Amino acid sequence: MDVSVVIPVYRDGQALERMLQALAGLDPRPSEVIVVDGGNEPEIEALCAGAGCRYLASRACRGEQMHRGARAATNELLWFLHADNSPRPDSISVIRAHMGPGTVGGWFRFVFESERCWQARLLGFLINLRAQMGTPYGDQGLFMRRDAYRQAGGFPPRALFEEPPLVKRLRKSGRFAPVPAVLGVSARRWKRDGWFRRSLGNRLLALAYVLRRSPDDLARRYFRRG
Repeated sequence: MDVSVVIPVYRDGQALERMLQALAGLDPRPSEVIVVDGGNEPEIEALCAGAGCRYLASRACRGEQMHRGARAATNELLWFLHADNSPRPDSISVIRAHMGPGTVGGWFRFVFESERCWQARLLGFLINLRAQMGTPYGDQGLFMRRDAYRQAGGFPPRALFEEPPLVKRLRKSGRFAPVPAVLGVSARRWKRDGWFRRSLGNRLLALAYVLRRSPDDLARRYFRRG
């Protein structure tokens, strides 16, 4: 089962360079990597050319970027990553082992990369508990069969909270569950904003989404803080 990796980026040159280096170290490697650039930056395009991955330009909308990448993908399995992720070398083997009969996809356990303080451990535990009981988000490396993705309608064209509608439909179509492996996530935004301050802000945005606030309005609030 070959894997297509889709990475939405927006002014993420340094993070993307680290990500592409990490993907080159996977065993086995993904047979296709698609970067969808919401900033249309020549530097990103050149980085992709040097790494031998496919570059697509897009408007800056994460849901639209991921959907465009998924539509361009040619392999049976889709794996969506953020530029801030740090995949482990055996990640694709883990995905393949997970994809038994009746399984449509899954996600990885969240862990802050290179952070072992109590705040990082506690928040990682809470994020994984939330994903199990509610919705896993894009920084947990969502993966799925390409045909299941298409049947579920794909990601909606939203800049934020693009995952819940898709995850809900995937769970109705088959087993969509976590794998017993981690995916690293950069802690740079949490360390900049404060561990619990950023997490509380994220939860308040999620509550506003549940209360049917416009995802576009919430995205403007989210991206203002960076």
